[in-house]
Amino acid sequence: MGMGRFVSPAARAEFDAAYRAGMALLPEPTETRDVRTGFGTVRVYRFGSADAAPLVLLPGRASTSVIWQPNLAGLTARHPVYTVEPLGEPGRSEQTAPLRGGADQAAWLGETLAGLGLDRVHLVGHSIGGWLAANLAARDSSRLASVSLLDPVSTLGRFPAQLLLRASLAALPVVSRWGRPSFQTWVNGGVPAPPDDPLAAVIDAGMRTFRMAMAVPEYPTDAQLRSIDIPALVLVAGRSVMHHPRAAYTRARALIPGVQAELWPTATHSLPAESPEEVNARLLRFIAEMSA
Repeated sequence: MGMGRFVSPAARAEFDAAYRAGMALLPEPTETRDVRTGFGTVRVYRFGSADAAPLVLLPGRASTSVIWQPNLAGLTARHPVYTVEPLGEPGRSEQTAPLRGGADQAAWLGETLAGLGLDRVHLVGHSIGGWLAANLAARDSSRLASVSLLDPVSTLGRFPAQLLLRASLAALPVVSRWGRPSFQTWVNGGVPAPPDDPLAAVIDAGMRTFRMAMAVPEYPTDAQLRSIDIPALVLVAGRSVMHHPRAAYTRARALIPGVQAELWPTATHSLPAESPEEVNARLLRFIAEMSA
């Protein structure tokens, strides 16, 4: 298995322009770190100066730290927030070794937390970031205080056939120009992104300019979910196309010990960006309960 890469220097320059425009909308990071791991160098930004337990945020596919713009102000008022740019994805991290499965994914993320000197972390992941968070929680929770999964993919339900078909069509060069926006609109519950939305532009640029080379996320076994031994919050979007929402909610409640699981009936897969105040409030309330 190879490694993720930009398809050309021109493609990288195109992505970088979109990335810089998106990052310009975020608060100024209080710290920028490039953490060396056995699989590459991981870019991490710290936001805020609050003296409390740290939150570590993992974004969805091709979303980078930019996608957390709607959430950062509310979260940093209470906690220091670290945003991680996952290896094998477009962004500022640099992959140097293949990621062959869940063990490798847990290894680089654990090494990143160790390199940052972080303990008792409240780990929050959206979409594929939710899978990364659950994967680490099931394999090595030693540095985690809690885990929050925001409509995680390939974690509580498998990808539906319709999703796989639409995603494969959107990736074909002959249809990708219209297929990617159409696919993203479908994921967002039929609501297209504004044509000048810099957050959507980062995702679109990443999907167009970067070739990922990672194993399909390993679907966790029942035993792996039962092994999560830290407090867990799960928010399932009722209109998510990434799994069957009711079944995903049921699996979370049945298997993750002591989980606080909620099905948000009107939310789409993009729930952190579409309902940032509500998501922030739920996260902060959960973390405050864990810290009491």
